[in-house]
Amino acid sequence: MHEGGSVDEMVLIAGGSFLQGSPPWMLRWLDESDQPLPPEWFGDETPQVTRHLAPYRIDRHPVTVADFAAFVHATGYVTDAEKRGFGMLYQRGWTEREGVTWRTPAGPGSGLAGLDDHPVVNVSWDDATAYARWAGKRLPTEPEWEYAARGAGFRIWPWGDEWCPTRANTAEYHGGTMTTLAQWQAWWAAVGDVRGAMPLTTPVGAFSPAGDSAFGCADMAGNVYEWTATTSALYAETARYDPAIRPAMGHYRVIRGGSWMSFRYQVRCCERMHGDPLGWSNFSLGFRCARDA
Repeated sequence: MHEGGSVDEMVLIAGGSFLQGSPPWMLRWLDESDQPLPPEWFGDETPQVTRHLAPYRIDRHPVTVADFAAFVHATGYVTDAEKRGFGMLYQRGWTEREGVTWRTPAGPGSGLAGLDDHPVVNVSWDDATAYARWAGKRLPTEPEWEYAARGAGFRIWPWGDEWCPTRANTAEYHGGTMTTLAQWQAWWAAVGDVRGAMPLTTPVGAFSPAGDSAFGCADMAGNVYEWTATTSALYAETARYDPAIRPAMGHYRVIRGGSWMSFRYQVRCCERMHGDPLGWSNFSLGFRCARDA
């Protein structure tokens, strides 16, 4: 085990009880908002459930390229994408691309110059777990992640209930207000014309302190999605949700936080996504670590 990072770079959270998930009015608000998805898309974040947390520490920032490079240099670790020979990019949809790895986030010919302080991407659940173990840490559970993002009370975004595009690295930070899928697609096409498939990550902490959570955690909305340790499950069988996620339940791992390519609605503190832990990775997905206090 290597002691990766210092305790000073982690936030101590005293623990406590809170209601995880979204209250009923949140789904009504989403349905009435100018976002393109039906309320069932968000149904797996309801109903609210009581969680009890022991004290823990969580990284203030996502794990960076430099952090991950130190791990690889020390251990010779080879990521799942490097073993498989491909990673995932989004073009007109999610697609496998040969040569996409943490070292080459947009595929062959891309690299990491100037990105040492950006969050690492193209890491699978096993890759993130291996790093955390080396660092003397672990991945946060889903309740730990959500509590660190919003605090004991309900907040839509880490800083509060009023959206501000300059407080998080999202599609709207780069491309202005987007209220339809067509607007997002037009922005995405323009990004591709200029940058190809290179991720639009930003240095960790670039939006601090304005975008930080109540506990002082940075980048919990946008920049990169983040793996958690928690196996995907419904909060209750009574939840009304998109049936397309049913196969993920009991098999996938929960992903939180949204990314640089997300709308404001996908970077809320309670928004849930689900990722295959069996080697899957993509160019908008990273992680942060936690440890028992």
